[in-house]
Amino acid sequence: MATRKRLSPEESRATAIQAARALLIEAGPQAVTLKAVGARVGRTHANLLHHFGSAAGLQRDLAAHLAQTVCESVAEAVLATRAGLGSPREIVDIAFDAFEREGGGALVSWMLATGHEDAIEPFVETIHSMVDDLNPEEDGHEDAMIAHRVTHTVVLLALGQSLIGEPLAKSLRLPDSVARDMAERIIDEDLVGRHQLAEGN
Repeated sequence: MATRKRLSPEESRATAIQAARALLIEAGPQAVTLKAVGARVGRTHANLLHHFGSAAGLQRDLAAHLAQTVCESVAEAVLATRAGLGSPREIVDIAFDAFEREGGGALVSWMLATGHEDAIEPFVETIHSMVDDLNPEEDGHEDAMIAHRVTHTVVLLALGQSLIGEPLAKSLRLPDSVARDMAERIIDEDLVGRHQLAEGN
């Protein structure tokens, strides 16, 4: 008779988060419940309740995980672009795909709609930390502030695109790529171009 592998608390949480991420992409945030995740990973409701406290706790940790993994990818893309090895469009696509294809936008709106505004805090704090790490104030206060404004605008564009971007663009007879194109232009002109100019000086 086969025995189930005993996972450490960290492994159990990580496995549950990965299952929750798959459910988010496949069926949306309303499908990310303790029961559904437990069925995926072969764990009991009580076991997941011990780790996350509630479905809202699971969704909060999922949002934090998504923010962390996406910010790591964005940071790599930003550094590559600054070095001339990448492009602003790659940065945009990573950010927009996180909200659209990976369900980040739906998850954020779901948590807000269900009264869990506090669950957004780790999400936004992770983005804040990434921006500050990439643009320390000692390298120039003005550059850091520009990076904050660009990030704010691009995240809002990506979130809006994930929620109503496609039907809105269609109704206005605009290409589906209009929001991504705008975000790319903002990053290219205000963030990457300014950094490259400073490096040249």
